[in-house]
Amino acid sequence: MYKKPDDQLTLDDFKLPFEGKLKADNRWVKMATIIPWDEIEQKYAKLFPNDVGNVAKPARLALGALIIKEKCGYSDEETVYQIEENPYLHYFLGFKEYIQEQPFDPSLMVHFRKSFGFENINEINEMIVNIQKQENKNDDDEPKNKGVMLIDATCAPADIR
Repeated sequence: MYKKPDDQLTLDDFKLPFEGKLKADNRWVKMATIIPWDEIEQKYAKLFPNDVGNVAKPARLALGALIIKEKCGYSDEETVYQIEENPYLHYFLGFKEYIQEQPFDPSLMVHFRKSFGFENINEINEMIVNIQKQENKNDDDEPKNKGVMLIDATCAPADIR
């Protein structure tokens, strides 16, 4: 069984226990904006056609945990520990606020991998790559000047014949 979570989370909606704010230029915040969570949510929901059984974890949590694991090279257990300790990873996984407990048991990582499967992961990867290509096409093709190059001939080797 699968229930679609509420609307997608924005950076301003995320609550920290110490009344701070997350930085918008953090790598996990940036990556969360690139990934098409709504499209992935629709594909993920189709994997659970029955209304019987336990409710599955949200797609953003499941896929996000797999991305964290692969990107950082963690084991299943270490992935869950890192998620527990890092508010940026909480935001990346779609939590509304930072919670100081394990979000799920490390054994669920096996189910996440089985649920998505190799073909779905490849399809999601292609979606993300296509989005990146579209964003790069929208940027100016001309590189920006980052400074001035100074050339000094006095730094040539002295033993040239």
